[in-house]
This record gives sequence, C-alpha cells and structure tokens, in this order.
Amino acid sequence: MKTIIKILNLISILVLCLFFSSTAYSGTVNDADALKGYGQGKVIFDINLKDGKALTLYLQVIKQTHADLEKQGIKPDIILAFRGLAVTLVQKGLEKDSVEQQKLSEQINTQINQLQSMEVKMEVCSVATGLFQIPNERILPGMKIVGNTFVSLMGYQHQGYAMIPIM
Repeated sequence: MKTIIKILNLISILVLCLFFSSTAYSGTVNDADALKGYGQGKVIFDINLKDGKALTLYLQVIKQTHADLEKQGIKPDIILAFRGLAVTLVQKGLEKDSVEQQKLSEQINTQINQLQSMEVKMEVCSVATGLFQIPNERILPGMKIVGNTFVSLMGYQHQGYAMIPIM
C-alpha cells in the first residue's frame, strides 16, 4: 500500500511538472515582439571578410534569416554589400588556387546563386575591386558593381534598411 501511495505521489508530481513546463514554454520560438508592426524585412549585410570558410557560414545564416522572416509573415528585402577583402571571395576564374580554395570558391558561388534565386540583391564595391586589382568582369554574375559601398550603405540606411555588419 505504501508503494502504491509513493507511485501515485510521484505521478502527481510528474503531471504537475509537465503542466507547468508546458505553460511556461509553449514550444514556439519566434521574434514576434521585435517584428510587431513590421511588414517588410529591409536589411543590408555589410560583408567585409577575408576568410572564405567564414563567408560560407554567414551565407548559410543569411539564407536562414530569409526563411525565418518569411515564416513569421515578413517579406524579406535583403541586400548583401561586399567590400574590402570580401570582394576577393566573389570573383570567378580562380583556377590558379589550390584544390581546396577552388572547392571553397565553388561553394560560395553556389550559395550566392541560391540567394540570388531568393531575390537577394548583391553589391560589390568598386573601390575595393580597384584596391585589390580585380577587374569588374571577374565578379560573379548577378552582382552589381557600385561606386563606393560606404556611400551605398549610408543611402540604404537612409531608406530604412537595418545594417548588419559581417566582419
């Protein structure tokens, strides 16, 4: 009899724990508080990386950000602005690089194509392409060469885009 009472007490405690944990955490993870009254996700990512592996990681996160905005009823309006050494990572024709670098370049190119198919716009700074002696023709297709990314970033912020630095 004592064993049955102990088991019933244990079951009662477990039921209460489950009840309180389910009311404390509804299982829904979202950004509703931050997105209240927000209909369009206007964001510009200021990308200034020199590490290709880091860029592939961030491109994945940007793709996830696009999907997360859509899941929460926000229309994504995303721009990637490549400047500094990041412009060296978004060029075609890197045949002289090592096999590992070529694979990384192909992975970046694939991710860029995926994001472009999601209507993510991309800009590349001509100041940086000039500094690093990259002919504009070598920049990946679909990327817009702009005069100066600092000016571009300023203009987009004035238009209401949130700027997220990736460095």
